[in-house]
Amino acid sequence: MNQTCILTKEMEQKIIETPHEFADICPIEDKDVNQKLNQLIEDPGFRFFIEFIMPGVDYEKYCEGLSTITSKYDFQAKYSCSYLQLVEKSTTSGITSNGVKELNPATSYTFITNHRDIVLDASFLNLELWRNGFPTSEVAIGNNLLAFNWIETLVKLNKSFIVKRDTTTKGRLAAAIQLSHYIHFAINQKHESIWIAQRQGRAKDSNDLTQDSLVKMLTIGGECANPIESLKKLNIAPVSLSYEFDPNDYLKATEFLMKKKNPDFKKSQNDDVISMLTGIRGFKGRIHFEFTPCINDQLDQIPADLEKQEKIHRVCHIIDKAIHANYHLYPCNYIAYDRLNGTNTYADMYTESDIAYFNKYLNRRIEKVKVHTNDEEKAFMRERILEMYANPLINKNKALGLM
Repeated sequence: MNQTCILTKEMEQKIIETPHEFADICPIEDKDVNQKLNQLIEDPGFRFFIEFIMPGVDYEKYCEGLSTITSKYDFQAKYSCSYLQLVEKSTTSGITSNGVKELNPATSYTFITNHRDIVLDASFLNLELWRNGFPTSEVAIGNNLLAFNWIETLVKLNKSFIVKRDTTTKGRLAAAIQLSHYIHFAINQKHESIWIAQRQGRAKDSNDLTQDSLVKMLTIGGECANPIESLKKLNIAPVSLSYEFDPNDYLKATEFLMKKKNPDFKKSQNDDVISMLTGIRGFKGRIHFEFTPCINDQLDQIPADLEKQEKIHRVCHIIDKAIHANYHLYPCNYIAYDRLNGTNTYADMYTESDIAYFNKYLNRRIEKVKVHTNDEEKAFMRERILEMYANPLINKNKALGLM
């Protein structure tokens, strides 16, 4: 394994005790890692998961090494990152990144990205950090995805912290306060970078927009009267992630169809588990991460006399523009745009071979839909999938002033 992938022991040894007020949402402490891992090994659900994502694995032999792990650092270095490289090799055409070397190793960042895949967005981002000798980030994950106790244990072992979503109206404020204070604690006291998506849930149509509520939540923990000063403490660095193909595109299109038929349709927890497994094992083509600079200098340009809501809106726009302008586009994005609009505007960006491949790909995606559909419904889903691939191009053109 490339030695640049190995983090320094100084990174592992920085131990800051997490206050009790964050005990229910924070990653597992290193002192508890071995105990939690040994409990995890005995869980039938975890065994099923490992044997599903690693067909043919000798589970007992796999667990012999796992049972000796005593820190999150070792767990990621010996297991998580190694597995992610296998996923990269078997389900992608390669992962690339740009801008990582421009990060300051002494600075902890809040990486805010667009959101495509439940598991792999943050996982592959951390893989790129790890390969370049940077510490991996802590990862925000909604508790709506933690269908089983073993999943919560696994993600917390992998440096995840929990975002409480299944709360009452009153509970939402308390959860937001706790979450914001934890993020500020992680950045400024534990000196851990964190990853969080720009919105709750994935943008099903790939029209990536930062939610005001996310930025408002981030301002709370800074305990500053000026929300901009609170945000500057977090060193927000947007990251634009681009998948050539989305393994969940047909599932997202199915969800659009179900909601068209029944506006009250809601996915089950089992649907989220299926999405996670589909995202891990499905083909993704090429993947690119574009790390952009910390936005603190841009935050300083926001007029101090603006109303708070307008300041939040300006911050969202800064994040969105950084993400949109730095999309890495593929032939499928250009083909989808021309197909939707009945044009050949981008014909020089793809070949006849690209068109044939994408046509075959689209047909296969529609064939994978499990619900019964007629021709009209199939056409509806096909259009939704085309929108998923066209929207990054549209947003990039707007960000660059080309549309």
